[in-house]
Amino acid sequence: MNLERRARILVVDDEDRNRRLMEAMISPLGHEVLLAADGEEGIAKAMSESPDVILLDVMMPKMNGFEVAQRLKEEWQTKTIPIVIVTALREVEDRVRALEAGADDFLSKPVDKVELRARITSLIKVKAYSEYMRNYQRILEEEVEHKTSELKDAFNKIKVASLETILRLCRAAEYKDEETGNHIRRISRYVAVIARDLRLDEQTTEQLIYAAPMHDIGKIGIPEKVLLKKGKLDAEEWEIMKQHTTIGAKILSGSHEDFIKLGEVIALTHHERWDGSGYPRGLREDEIPLCGQITAVADCFDAMTSERCYSQPMDFGAAMEALRRESGVLFNPEISAAFWSAREEILAIRKNLEDTEDSLLSLAMKRL
Repeated sequence: MNLERRARILVVDDEDRNRRLMEAMISPLGHEVLLAADGEEGIAKAMSESPDVILLDVMMPKMNGFEVAQRLKEEWQTKTIPIVIVTALREVEDRVRALEAGADDFLSKPVDKVELRARITSLIKVKAYSEYMRNYQRILEEEVEHKTSELKDAFNKIKVASLETILRLCRAAEYKDEETGNHIRRISRYVAVIARDLRLDEQTTEQLIYAAPMHDIGKIGIPEKVLLKKGKLDAEEWEIMKQHTTIGAKILSGSHEDFIKLGEVIALTHHERWDGSGYPRGLREDEIPLCGQITAVADCFDAMTSERCYSQPMDFGAAMEALRRESGVLFNPEISAAFWSAREEILAIRKNLEDTEDSLLSLAMKRL
């Protein structure tokens, strides 16, 4: 920080004799002197020349020194320039008025050369230090922004890696059932449509998109003879199959990540039903977490419209009608209505996803 550099001093005074006198006292100090004959010219030169110190007379026509000081302190280009009021006024109220207008110091007329030099030297240092701190703050802000960007990139990479791990685990759970290869991707998109129509906030919607595919992760713990049985399960087999909800919740339990904690809730509750007839806990209506209610509708619709080892797919219209009939019985009426109102979009997802190479991971990447 150079505090001894050659400075630019702006003298604003309506009397030519005073301006020349100030110039004669300042020039030997090695500083450049700028002159202005009135307040308007003083403001214009302060804006264009960026002086280091302004020596400002008070008693001037058109615009007095108080008004000039106030104008200069209001403009971002000039508000940090020190202003010295040069005046014959000695009343306390005049000095208070000058301070209120933004003046930084005073010089009384007639001006003493030694005092003038001391004031200028001091204020040049103040201006230089102010500029140094402003630049230092800018550098710090840029560095913080840069580090924040780096941290955000690192966080996104970790997030993508975590999502990929979860999705591969979900695929592992689905692997034994070849007919459900696109099931987790469709579920994610159905859930996104419902969340949007329910006007859930963006963060909740994003977490649902990532968490819903984990709903059947517990199937990894179900024996193949039960999971892949053709035809209806007997009572003992059905009890085993229902355990995939609690198995899934146990697999996902204990995480500190919000979307995995949400996945735990979804895995446990996506087979609960509005009328209390679901499992594993027989919850009813709003006892069922909203994420479980939403996933229940999406999962049931996809199961009805997909070929499984135990059933043939229903056509789209019949599946939608079945969901509508069960509104208020098996499913939350509001969620069923949202799904029904978006039926054209749901149909497009059902038709197009099987032929696309897009994946849930690529969807996650687009949202980061």
